[in-house]
Amino acid sequence: MGGTPGPVYAALHGPLDRELGALAAQEGLPASMVRRLLRHPVARRTAARLRRDLTGEQTEEIIALGSARPLAANPWVPAPVKARLARHPEPAVRCAAAAGATDEPPGLLARLAGDPDPLVRAFLTMNEHLTADLMARLAGDSDPMVREWLPRYRRDAPPAVRRALFTDPEPGVRRAALAHWSPPAELLSSLLTDPQTRVGAAGHSAPTPELARDPDPRVRTAVAAHPDLPAALHDLLAQDPDTLVRNEIACRTDTPPALRERLTATLTPRDPAEAFLLAHRGHTCPQPPPAPPALTREQAQALLARAGL
Repeated sequence: MGGTPGPVYAALHGPLDRELGALAAQEGLPASMVRRLLRHPVARRTAARLRRDLTGEQTEEIIALGSARPLAANPWVPAPVKARLARHPEPAVRCAAAAGATDEPPGLLARLAGDPDPLVRAFLTMNEHLTADLMARLAGDSDPMVREWLPRYRRDAPPAVRRALFTDPEPGVRRAALAHWSPPAELLSSLLTDPQTRVGAAGHSAPTPELARDPDPRVRTAVAAHPDLPAALHDLLAQDPDTLVRNEIACRTDTPPALRERLTATLTPRDPAEAFLLAHRGHTCPQPPPAPPALTREQAQALLARAGL
């Protein structure tokens, strides 16, 4: 039997659950063994989400046993099954389908863009099969949450969609656009003067003494992180009264080691939130644990027997 895909089992609870989840993701299992694993809820959800070789009978059993949501998130499920799950009465299932369905049958994605639940429409912004027309439709969605999610997942949005969100009446939408896209030059000035978007716009603006002395420390932090920070402003911000601004200067690769050492000695957080931000600035997530070795047929049979499957 073949190897295992990614280590989703690491997030499962209990040693036996982890073992069964890993087995359910293992490639090359005979259909009879997969069928036995579907009787265990953790293994069933793992198989529904990750297996590429689910049969029609197994798919029907997964749905009947209440695991339609992970099945809808499986990118290898046939398009007709995705289309069926996109009509599921539970919004959570439709959300999972919306994130990864192709437009089969044609018009499926447009129908999901009109789903009555705004969370389903928000999940649709994750879908890599969206056309420019559908992105424009979502950019005009009545729910601001949908419009806020669009910049996060659609870095490839066309200019007209970006402009619509940079000029959206909701400040949260404009801030989301600034967090993920560079604004057109002709809009930058108005975004900088708007108190609701000044912080986000500062990261896209050329560093200036005015911005480096802004009363809002978040603006000064954005200036301190700018890749083209002039030396004079670098020195100015290294003396900033705000801990997070000085930390940003300390994190820069162009900060001399001696100055970085002096700055680091001053980085004493004043509250738990600041301590959290300092701890995670430049943090690199640990690598996921390695996948366990694939079980042999005999080992898999023994595990299933131990689990009463």
